[in-house]
Amino acid sequence: MNYELIKDILDLVAEFEVQNSNSKFHNDIEGFKSWIKSEQKLEKNSTLEPEWEGKSSGRSPESFISTSLVHMNRYAKTYSKSAIHNSEFSTQEDFIYLIVLQSLGAMSKMELIKKNIHEKPAGIKIIDRLLEKKWIAQNVSQEDKRIRIVNITELGKEALRNQMDKIRQATKIVTGNLSWDEKMELIRLLQKLDDFHQPIYHENIDSESLLEMVYTNYLTTNN
Repeated sequence: MNYELIKDILDLVAEFEVQNSNSKFHNDIEGFKSWIKSEQKLEKNSTLEPEWEGKSSGRSPESFISTSLVHMNRYAKTYSKSAIHNSEFSTQEDFIYLIVLQSLGAMSKMELIKKNIHEKPAGIKIIDRLLEKKWIAQNVSQEDKRIRIVNITELGKEALRNQMDKIRQATKIVTGNLSWDEKMELIRLLQKLDDFHQPIYHENIDSESLLEMVYTNYLTTNN
């Protein structure tokens, strides 16, 4: 009996159960076979090189990816602006800061600003606006009296609740017509990029030496 093969099959079944936690596939042999076909399709598609604007004239994939990320950010801001139209929110950053505090709990002002990848002056301006609306509150840190800890208030939670339906609509629209599998793959890739960039961002490297330092120390020969 091929025990190694049986072990591989059991491992595959375990992976199926984990990935199928949302019950996209039936929890039976037919669902298992459908999942395998889906995984094979994803693997096949991942090896195909797509076309992109400017490719034929020498535009690099890195250039297209960078531009596309900028465009996606602008599209998302457009939908977010619509989501807060005629509401008490001034900008999308207001509700994003509140969502972070509601999801992750109280933190220092600088932690909150860094979570949102903002420069300190811009982040402080957003925090001051939320404090003025009494959507967040601040207290002195018990560990360091110089640090202010901020947390979302009941008023802030209520403001979020009143707008969450439209905010959820906006987030669903941003992901457009991607399938569930494509969304999961995009999450994996975005997390990989974030894991790469976040430690560099927190080093606060000056602009003059940033490109050369990152290019030399962080990019591998595979890139």
